[in-house]
Amino acid sequence: MQDQPTASELVGAVADFIRNHAMPQLQGHAAFHARVAANALDIVKRELEVAPAANANEMARLKALLGMEGTLEDLNRELCRRIETGDVGLDTPGLKDHLWRTTLTKLSIDQPNYSGYRRALDEEAKA
Repeated sequence: MQDQPTASELVGAVADFIRNHAMPQLQGHAAFHARVAANALDIVKRELEVAPAANANEMARLKALLGMEGTLEDLNRELCRRIETGDVGLDTPGLKDHLWRTTLTKLSIDQPNYSGYRRALDEEAKA
């Protein structure tokens, strides 16, 4: 049983403190580094929230695509090997979708306000 607050809530609270209380009192390089720290904490918070389900989905796609079991790292390494040797390519059923889904997930964590990511989400919602 996990007590409150969660790791995600704690990280969010620290990012909010830096952004709303510390940064307004800072100038120059210190303000810049505080902004970088708050943005890094935002990424950690999103990763804590998104990664468990995203990793499970990625693993399921890789297992289906490669027809084998393994850790997420091992499956990704094997996919890279097969792409490098030409055993797998964009014409391989499921590869293009897997790469697209993986890319969107990474953007949702790293750059959720990136215009290309937002546009891709809008296009998917319309489809």
